[in-house]
Amino acid sequence: MTFSTIDDIQALLAGQDYVCGRSLATVTFLALKLGRPLFLEGEAGTGKTEIAKAIAAALGRRLIRLQCYEGLDAASAVYEWNFPAQMIAIRAAEVTGGGDAGHLRDTLFSEQYLIERPLLQAMRPQPGGAPVLLIDEIDRTDEPFEAFLLEALSDFQVTIPELGTIKAPEPPIVILTSNRTREVHDALKRRCLYHWVDYPDFARELEILHARAPEASEALSREVVAFVQRLRTEDLFKKPGVAETIDWAKCLLALDVINLSPEVIADTLGAILKYQDDIQRLQGMEAKKILDEARQSLAGA
Repeated sequence: MTFSTIDDIQALLAGQDYVCGRSLATVTFLALKLGRPLFLEGEAGTGKTEIAKAIAAALGRRLIRLQCYEGLDAASAVYEWNFPAQMIAIRAAEVTGGGDAGHLRDTLFSEQYLIERPLLQAMRPQPGGAPVLLIDEIDRTDEPFEAFLLEALSDFQVTIPELGTIKAPEPPIVILTSNRTREVHDALKRRCLYHWVDYPDFARELEILHARAPEASEALSREVVAFVQRLRTEDLFKKPGVAETIDWAKCLLALDVINLSPEVIADTLGAILKYQDDIQRLQGMEAKKILDEARQSLAGA
């Protein structure tokens, strides 16, 4: 699929049930057009990871995901050697008389025994064109890994000491996400186009819910979105994201709920709140008060 305008990007993403605003569509268009990495920052559950999936599906490209975590290093992100298979080859060589030591060494450190990790996979040619490389939750890693990424994303190449440098024939489409649990170094951000992914307003979140949970009635969808929007104004440890709105609506549909009630809310709070302190706060009259306020906002809209 091809695109030439920002409207085309919005239409491509909408075709994958991803509803985005003009500003996000614009920065996505520019990242694709200029071949620049896209850095998306924002609260968890606002759709940062989903846009990478939608872009890959819309363009017919392979999605390669590098899930970041504390302690992730360059070797784990790029490659490792298949040590058990190498040991079997060594034992087999010993049984058959050893053979040439130099040849055995070259064989052991050939691509036959190479396990490719996401960054190396992204440098390989892929059917259908350059893949989409999702570097998810980069804020969970540390500064040495960020420094490594600066080099990898600058030249789109990685080096394996035993094999040499492997350069991407076509740069992958790179999307980095951060939940901002810590600040990512400016040097990495400067390599990217940046966008803050915020919670959507009522109209956009309702549109998203229609796309992701079309079975929900208009009345229930409006109540769900209004309640979650009002809930985000509360002093919670973790505010619910759009992902939680969708999950909650699907839970309500599974329970054949037609309209929200304090009892239904109390029974299903685990779909939208993930911390016990937040759930306890919403029990009883507090949930009813927020529901009443949400309905008042709907009535006044």
